[in-house]
Amino acid sequence: MAEILYHRPALAARLSKLITQVAVGSAASSGVFLAAPRRTGKSTFAREDLRPALEAAGAIVLYADLWQDLTKDPGLVIVEAVREVVGHNEGFVTRLAKNAGMQHVTVAGLSFSLDKIGLGTDIDLTKALVALSDESKKIIVLMIDEAQHAITTDAGVAALFALKAARDELNSSRHHGLRIVCTGSNRDKLAMLRNSKDQAFFGASMVPFPTLDQDFIDWFCANVDLPYPLDPVNVFELFQACGYRPELLGAAADEIRFDFTLAPADVPERFAILVRAQADELNANLQKVLHSLTPIQSAVIRVMSAKGDSYAPFEAPTLELYARAMAQVGIAENAIKVEVPGVQQALIALQEKKLVWKASRGVYAVDEQVIVDLLRDAGLLENLA
Repeated sequence: MAEILYHRPALAARLSKLITQVAVGSAASSGVFLAAPRRTGKSTFAREDLRPALEAAGAIVLYADLWQDLTKDPGLVIVEAVREVVGHNEGFVTRLAKNAGMQHVTVAGLSFSLDKIGLGTDIDLTKALVALSDESKKIIVLMIDEAQHAITTDAGVAALFALKAARDELNSSRHHGLRIVCTGSNRDKLAMLRNSKDQAFFGASMVPFPTLDQDFIDWFCANVDLPYPLDPVNVFELFQACGYRPELLGAAADEIRFDFTLAPADVPERFAILVRAQADELNANLQKVLHSLTPIQSAVIRVMSAKGDSYAPFEAPTLELYARAMAQVGIAENAIKVEVPGVQQALIALQEKKLVWKASRGVYAVDEQVIVDLLRDAGLLENLA
């Protein structure tokens, strides 16, 4: 039996129109970026609501999830999304190959394979997408989930610039249009793809993705099928307090379903306790990791969190801030010696612990906003900016 999902058709229809029908003065043709914290329903909406809405509007939709398999280079994941759509039509593949100068084409044989489509190959992404546009006479929408991961590798960066070239060509009057929709769990990291002129999607629209609202909670309470009804008003307050994460509600409901000793009237109180406990457990696990850091690792992530976009890891003033951060937690001044090699090693360790994220061009960012929030709530970011 398929999973029962909550759908947001009105939001999907509105976004679909904004993406495909560019208004005068809009930057949507440059790209649309949707930012929301992890585990708040963003990817489910993209797959289950936005993609069908775009297809219903007549678009060909390509989907690349850069978070699904972190062992794959994000550049390859993007290329494979293009290959998958192209490969659905053998006649189209034949024409594409001949347009690229391959006169003797056997699609299932050795003379042509989808591997010839990609970065630095016989058929680049622009040629493939242009041919798809001309053949289908439809607008193409490429959705890239967790798009910020693309700039962690050289191939990922190359794929983004290849898409920029394809976008510029397909959005000309000669073709039928290409839209790039990027989603990401960290606004600051996602912004790195469009905040400066040397980035592929400079000037693209950044849209805060709407969190699930009271309508979702009403739907949840009506369909959760527990031995005793939940009050949607109370559940929504709980939902807000726990970061708008639907998985916490689902996990709490499951615990109640398998608790055969629980009296029905005690369900609402037990549900609230379980949701809060799971939220606390998520934070507790993260706090354990933060407490396990060496003094220099702790200093680096605290300064990075405090500085935000202006963080420059190896500048002299930043090295002084690391020393201040270590002194604040009781490290004796005569024992503090902060040098660039030590900071480099700390940054590597923080990446391995999934606390810090690094773009291929050497820009660092805290992996999730919740890390910054925990450090700030603990008073560990004071006087470090």
